[in-house]
Amino acid sequence: MSARFYADIALVPGTTVQLPPDAARHVQVLRLQPGDALTLFNGRGDGLPGSEGEFGATVARMGRSEVEVIVGAYTPTAREAGRAIHLAVGMPANERMDWLVEKAAELGAASIQPLMSERSVLRLKGERADKKISHWRGVAVAACEQCGRSRVPLIHEVASLADWLKGIGDAATDGSRLLLSLREGSRPLAQAVPGRGALTFLSGPEGGLGPAEEAAAIACGFSPVTLGPRVLRAETAPLACLSLLTLGAAA
Repeated sequence: MSARFYADIALVPGTTVQLPPDAARHVQVLRLQPGDALTLFNGRGDGLPGSEGEFGATVARMGRSEVEVIVGAYTPTAREAGRAIHLAVGMPANERMDWLVEKAAELGAASIQPLMSERSVLRLKGERADKKISHWRGVAVAACEQCGRSRVPLIHEVASLADWLKGIGDAATDGSRLLLSLREGSRPLAQAVPGRGALTFLSGPEGGLGPAEEAAAIACGFSPVTLGPRVLRAETAPLACLSLLTLGAAA
């Protein structure tokens, strides 16, 4: 199987294109040579060929920092989840957010919203936040290149939970909203998930969301759900939801 690369450019069979810098750098690291085969995808989701598939390609020229390839035949794929699942997560600290982004991309998340809440250890703003978002987007791209996905999940800019909830308000067009919670009376996930339609899961950082934050989320249409009697880590809980819905019978 040929090496697989994400290229956020128009891909048309029979044309010669210059790869974006990140993809070109990876091709050079692998020491591919003119005539070598590779696979490209752009995952734009625009309904055109390439939005849900991939292209064969051949290296045409290797420059010092540029790589030109000849785009080959398009092959449709069907590797996306059966529904759009969005994660809004209180960012776990250290390298755990990297791991969460990587595994969420592999498991089929449509988007990830990094959030800061009252119990958050990791707090980002300004240039530091921009660098982290750029890094996480690169992590998501690499995960999709490896696992075969044709759409890279959208990684949103970092936001505070309060601002994010204010922004989504009571919009009714983004599917069902579920809050991962330990509060008494939370419904089991399997009972709360509708048969179809987009889903947004909101989960907290280490220590979870505070009572006032959970109340604010519920006021915005989030229904509290539980994954069972065990308390999962901040980076594990949203991935457990994804696994159940994209790898299980509910996908």
